[in-house]
Amino acid sequence: MKVLDLHCGQGHVFEGWFSSEDEFQRQLREALVQCPMCSDSHIAKRLSAPRLNLGARQPAVEPVAPVADASADRNPAEVSGVDLQAAWLSLARKVMAHTEDVGPQFAQEARRIHRGEVEERAIRGQASHQEALQLLDEGIAVLPLLLPEAAKETLQ
Repeated sequence: MKVLDLHCGQGHVFEGWFSSEDEFQRQLREALVQCPMCSDSHIAKRLSAPRLNLGARQPAVEPVAPVADASADRNPAEVSGVDLQAAWLSLARKVMAHTEDVGPQFAQEARRIHRGEVEERAIRGQASHQEALQLLDEGIAVLPLLLPEAAKETLQ
């Protein structure tokens, strides 16, 4: 198993797991490797340190249990780009899991919910900039949110 550090044309850094270098190159040629943040398929490898498994030795020191959310206590200026990317991807997956995709009918469905014509529920979909502004003018709260395609699937 090869674990590669990758980055997209937008500068997002992420990890990819492949059965071999040949498999990575094949998937790269076929544009199957995409950034989980922005879905960019212009991917390049970064330098990465190999992992060497030298045997199953007991650690010299007992490991310390991780804090539930170590970044919560840090100054926002100290949070790394990788932490932000991970948090964004986690949020995107939660949005995907807890909303119904109504596709290009987003504006119409948001109006129907707002008027009480259908049961209120969390929805997501596509709307033009003009449609989003019209919804806001009508008092319908909307939030433009770029959700990467990778958030819709389990990463492997």
